[in-house]
Amino acid sequence: MTTDMTEGRIIPQLTGFTIPLVLGNLFQLTYNAADSVIVGRFVGDDALAAVGTAGPIMNMVILFISGMCMGAGILMSTHYGAKKYDLLKRQISTSMLGGLGFSAVVAILLIAFSYPLLRLLQVPEDIIHSAVMYLRIVFVGLIFTFIYNFFSNTLRALGDSKVPLYFLIISAFLNVVLDLFFVVVVEWGVPGSALATVLSEVLCCLFCLVYIRKKVPLLSLGREWGVFDRSILLRTFNYGITSALQQMCVQLGKICVQTVVNVQGVAFIAAFTAINRVDDFAMTPQQNIAHATTTFMAQNRGAGKIQRMKRGFLSSILLQAVYTTVIALLVFFGARQIMQTFVSESSEEVISLGVSYLHLIAFMYFMPSATNIIQGYFRGLGDLKVTLVSTVLNMSARFLSAWFMIHVMHGGFDRLAWANFFGWIAMLAFQIPMITVRWKRAE
Repeated sequence: MTTDMTEGRIIPQLTGFTIPLVLGNLFQLTYNAADSVIVGRFVGDDALAAVGTAGPIMNMVILFISGMCMGAGILMSTHYGAKKYDLLKRQISTSMLGGLGFSAVVAILLIAFSYPLLRLLQVPEDIIHSAVMYLRIVFVGLIFTFIYNFFSNTLRALGDSKVPLYFLIISAFLNVVLDLFFVVVVEWGVPGSALATVLSEVLCCLFCLVYIRKKVPLLSLGREWGVFDRSILLRTFNYGITSALQQMCVQLGKICVQTVVNVQGVAFIAAFTAINRVDDFAMTPQQNIAHATTTFMAQNRGAGKIQRMKRGFLSSILLQAVYTTVIALLVFFGARQIMQTFVSESSEEVISLGVSYLHLIAFMYFMPSATNIIQGYFRGLGDLKVTLVSTVLNMSARFLSAWFMIHVMHGGFDRLAWANFFGWIAMLAFQIPMITVRWKRAE
């Protein structure tokens, strides 16, 4: 069901929109988390490290596609808020056709260049073969990743965040079942884990297509799916590429940090893989609140309701503060139990490394809660350059800090938490003056 966010009570709208997003992304994260947990516990630390080193490249590509879809979604939200439905339909069909072609080309290139990419990351030779197999299998299903992300972002742009959740729950459940079958029963190891991920995404995509065809008249375009408008594609590309580059910068920063970690040994890599999964789960709801803010801002910008946009921003800050307080306490007090879900109790070195990081990062989560909500505000305004620049500053500061503290000063695993901290400081130093100027300009 679509939702017009230009009318009604703000906090219930933001909360109602955010909760399905949070649940959906948490289920999405179970794809990678299930891979890590099942492979780590049933195959071994080397297999966990292989999945971990493949993860940043896989995530960078997927987030690039997601960013392109997000950019198109901002335009869709604006057209929907302005009630320009003919333009909205042309936007949808053009974005779909352009995205399908792009995804196919990218998948072919990545399958061909998996080995050089992983060697560039200094992946150890004893795990690089498994990591390459994992990546190539995942990239075969890249076009289905695009289709699902496209329709999910389209539905969310129209105010519906619930339906994508329902499909994702089913798909995430299937992923766990298939993971256990291919890894534990059939004993296919890392390739089996990748195959489970791809098959789950295919099913998720199919469920979404069937639902849209039967239940969402606005998206049942029929022959209009063949409409391709070059001017719309250019504008969508300008929005999408900026959003996609921002998403890629996040993963590129993680990849750069991964190169620092990779030369520290398998225990370091395994612990880094685990804490990245924890950070994903902890910070994804913060990002979802920001995405809700983006949709809210874009719809109200299309309707010309500036004061309502301001009230929405302040309401989002309140939601972030409540959530982050809860997650900080859970991560701090449950650090050891969290690490033990990823590796067996006999891997004490990996557990200890992870706990040292989680005890520090738990209360640093308040900083990305602030940066995310500001990002959501600027995305909703269509000012994606601010979000891109602030992300570049964040990831640059994070990588340089990690490299200096670990590689030069020979610091411990916990320095990775401080590297994140310095990255968020750099981001806020740029964002706060920018939002102050924009806020005054809107008065």
